[in-house]
Amino acid sequence: MWLVFALLSAIFAALTSILAKVGIEGVNSNLATAIRTGVVLLMAWGMVFLTNTQGGISGISPKSWLFLILSGLATGASWLC
Repeated sequence: MWLVFALLSAIFAALTSILAKVGIEGVNSNLATAIRTGVVLLMAWGMVFLTNTQGGISGISPKSWLFLILSGLATGASWLC
């Protein structure tokens, strides 16, 4: 089953680049990144609620919060640089 997920991941990664190049024509790159990130945010929270795992947010340790936030900041910086 992991092979199916790996192939799908590769396909979606390729589509991301293609669609982004077509989609940002004539659009400020920072604005395009914000819009794409908003869509990703909605999809991520959709998966959380679909799998009914939103209750686990209270069990996240302060250390995990710190590293999740730092990871998010690093991701954002890599997209904008």
